[in-house]
Amino acid sequence: MNNPELHHYKLADNVVAFSSTRHGGVSEGNYATFNINRYCGDAPENIEANRKALASCLGLDISRIIVPHQIHSDNSRIIAKEYFNLPDNIRQQIIEGVDAVMTNEPNVCIGVSTADCIPILLYDTEYHAAAAIHAGWRGTVKHIVMKTIKEMGVVFNSVPQNLKAVIGLVFR
Repeated sequence: MNNPELHHYKLADNVVAFSSTRHGGVSEGNYATFNINRYCGDAPENIEANRKALASCLGLDISRIIVPHQIHSDNSRIIAKEYFNLPDNIRQQIIEGVDAVMTNEPNVCIGVSTADCIPILLYDTEYHAAAAIHAGWRGTVKHIVMKTIKEMGVVFNSVPQNLKAVIGLVFR
């Protein structure tokens, strides 16, 4: 099995926050070698092998890895417990066209895919909620980070003072 190369960030003792690199996977060509983004044109069997490797590395079921189909928007979605009971096609519809995902469910890996955009990770130390935000220039102009923080306040009672943030690195 392949072994993804991850760069870890310290957000809290019970949180695994990371950026993946392009190394440690099975993808080829422009996607070489570690790609888990189902929406970019890589071979589906390579993406699934890479996702399985990441799930194994994190000790999670592969169904608990959530990476949305981003469109450079300011749209976000909450990944609640009920999400995991839905059929796959409905789950895919929920994460279609969003650039931020958030959850307070344990043992869930939420993430975003970046090329020349920036990943931003938020963690609420009081209510144990997390968000992964794809901050490209379009989303930034539309205040995606501020909107996600506000939504975390509505949904999880998060307050900005209790949020830890990481501006992730983009690895090549």
